[in-house]
Amino acid sequence: MTPDDRAFLASLFRAAVAAADPARALEGQLPEAPRGRTVVIGAGKGAAQLAQAFEEAWEKAGNPAPEGLVVTRYGYAAPCRHLEVLEAAHPVPDAAGEAATARILDLLSGLTEDDLVVALITGGGSALLAAPPEGLSLEDEQALNTALLSSGAPISAMNAIRKQVSAVKGGRLAAAAAPARVVSLIVSDVPGDDPAQVASGPTVPCPKGRAEAMAAIAAHDIPIPQRILDFLRDAPEDAPDPDTPFFAGNDVRVIASAARSLEAAAALAEERGLPAVILSDAMEGEAREVARVQAAIAREVRLKDRPFRAPVLILSGGETTVTLRHKGRGGRNTEFLLSLAMEIDGQEGILALAADTDGVDGSEDNAGAFADGETAAAMRAAGVDPAAALAGNDAFTAFEAAGSIFAPGPTGTNVNDFRAIWVQ
Repeated sequence: MTPDDRAFLASLFRAAVAAADPARALEGQLPEAPRGRTVVIGAGKGAAQLAQAFEEAWEKAGNPAPEGLVVTRYGYAAPCRHLEVLEAAHPVPDAAGEAATARILDLLSGLTEDDLVVALITGGGSALLAAPPEGLSLEDEQALNTALLSSGAPISAMNAIRKQVSAVKGGRLAAAAAPARVVSLIVSDVPGDDPAQVASGPTVPCPKGRAEAMAAIAAHDIPIPQRILDFLRDAPEDAPDPDTPFFAGNDVRVIASAARSLEAAAALAEERGLPAVILSDAMEGEAREVARVQAAIAREVRLKDRPFRAPVLILSGGETTVTLRHKGRGGRNTEFLLSLAMEIDGQEGILALAADTDGVDGSEDNAGAFADGETAAAMRAAGVDPAAALAGNDAFTAFEAAGSIFAPGPTGTNVNDFRAIWVQ
């Protein structure tokens, strides 16, 4: 893959990220100022940048300065004039996240009907909003997240469980703000853009309750710690459902999503004379298996001009999963791409980039990687067996050896996976 090829693929990624830029996403989305206080809360890997953009737009509109705080991942903070930004651990919560969540709950205490709560919610908030329910501890919440992350279950299943094992998720944060009105501005990182799934829906009602959580555990054979199972069976109540009165006046808006980002990347490709197709913005499944399917499509296009005619750019988004079998280095996008690299080994004219739109994929500091038909050979030449790396969940090591890492740094937003396969 030439430097120009990589630059082109990287430009598509940047176009996708720009479409989810907080300032752009907030255009036309500001709520009406209240008679009372405006309290801003938030959580997620893009929460600080969203808070920064919100306070600027809010004051530009002639409103009094807001108050409040948001919590983001370590290293993802952005300076705000009025809003406090705290950092905590992701993807497994820590004591800093628990303390930040307690501060948010304190801010929501004692509000009135004249007050407005603006909730800035982005992907990653599930871990950053750490608030174990009565009877459980932070250690229990950490053990739950560790079990979920290694299970290979889809994000919808993980969040169904998280909602029922929290003092803030599944709409409980909105409950804490009542009777104040809550307007949730959400950057979606989940397949299908269901706002109740982003960050486990802290301000969005939960329609299905514990039955959904127990069904998810059984369906995906998730090894939930016994203390969590006992809690789920004996918990005094489910997360609040949509008929709960305090949700009546609230407003939930998805202001950025994978769909819009993929459309932006497709538009840029078309401008440069390359036809583009979007397979889906909501793909789920085991990363290595999704890669095999997409590699088969790319080969079919290259060799037989079906189901699309080459040249073409094949785009997809969503959130794949990785079942951790070993403790290698990497994330779901590099694992996807390693599997794809093996499937197109020796095939000319297929180039790809897979990356997480927040700028960090899994355990390392890269967003993803590049691959083409020569990548697997480059790994072997560098002394890394790609098949062994895939078996060991060690995709980062393989791409690092091949010199194919893509590391743009934190982007300030998060609309999940971005995959681009360029069939020449």
